[in-house]
Amino acid sequence: MSTIRLGDVAPNFTAQTSEGEIDFHNWLGDSWGILFSHPADYTPVCTTELGTVAKYKDEFASRNVKVAALSVDGLASHKGWIKDINETQNTTVDFPIIADEDRKVSELYDMIHPNADSKLTVRSVFVIDPDKKVKLIITYPASTGRNFNELLRVIDSLQLTAYHKVATPANWENGDDCVVVPAVKTEDIPGIFPKGYTEVKPYLRMTPQPNLN
Repeated sequence: MSTIRLGDVAPNFTAQTSEGEIDFHNWLGDSWGILFSHPADYTPVCTTELGTVAKYKDEFASRNVKVAALSVDGLASHKGWIKDINETQNTTVDFPIIADEDRKVSELYDMIHPNADSKLTVRSVFVIDPDKKVKLIITYPASTGRNFNELLRVIDSLQLTAYHKVATPANWENGDDCVVVPAVKTEDIPGIFPKGYTEVKPYLRMTPQPNLN
């Protein structure tokens, strides 16, 4: 069992999926990635989650994000379940669902928490950047469906803060003011942030959001 921390290289693996065999790192290519586990096929909360991810296809694509799901069930189960998801959620699942019957990937990413369930994965989420570094880890219990709007918000923050010297404050949404990182000297702000800034405290300087692109 691995312990994965922020900044680690996401472990690579080869696996069978509903979209064919993938080598995870090669499949990601130069994209950002979300790898998320669901406890089992043909379960109600997971059905709504995967349907939601399918409906967010354009949102993920516009952010250069690839999505892969995983459960410990097999390919035949995945393919049958996808028909149910498409039917009940009025969508088309066209992202890979990893078949992890041998729990190889689940154990690699520490997705099975024995005190919650000894066999099934919890709702793990890993966001991975184009350098294959883990940028976000969130773990939900099986009973709580994930908020994919929050994942989009976090990806917007991660992409913004990766390329600009800002951090995002509490409840930040795309377009809101950002925090100038402490490493930037106040006298240097005008040259870096032409939109201006407001000094609330010497350590709390706000600036309009830089352009994402």
